[in-house]
Amino acid sequence: MKKIFSVIVLIFSVSVCFSQEKTPPYKEILPQNEKIVVVNDIPMIKYELLEQKIKEEKDVFLVLNFWSTTCAPCVKELPDFIEVNDKFKANPKFKMLLVSLDRAKDKERVIQFIKNKILTAEVVLLDDIKRMNTWIPKFEKNWDGNIPVTIFYKNGEKIHFNDGEMSKENLENIIVKNLN
Repeated sequence: MKKIFSVIVLIFSVSVCFSQEKTPPYKEILPQNEKIVVVNDIPMIKYELLEQKIKEEKDVFLVLNFWSTTCAPCVKELPDFIEVNDKFKANPKFKMLLVSLDRAKDKERVIQFIKNKILTAEVVLLDDIKRMNTWIPKFEKNWDGNIPVTIFYKNGEKIHFNDGEMSKENLENIIVKNLN
């Protein structure tokens, strides 16, 4: 009886494995002027690596935006950020980095969000929530932890801190004023 049961379980397991739906090997054809973002993964980093990434970008004007998929003001302002990023990204002196504060276990949701919203800027997931009280004051002593937050760096030095939602015009004005 045990052998029969084992064989049935084995057959069932094998049939389940082979019946799993595979992603078809096709390329989606989109109408002209539409964008597609292919994202297979995003890096999950700790504060120290983010700090290093900022230091490495010392030769560019860096726009660093902290956001989350569960933050309504963040989601509202992201299309403007992407439009501005698309406008300036060809300039080698410009870079935008979107820092997701979603939980590590929600990484797949973040990846799907990036695809759905066509986020063309670089995105990292800051997997360091337990130490927020340590790294938040290193970015800005008056930052209370709320998001969205945008920090602007020129030549590796912080030049502007924006607490809260930003308008497209304000974002673009700060970039134009400081990009040269």
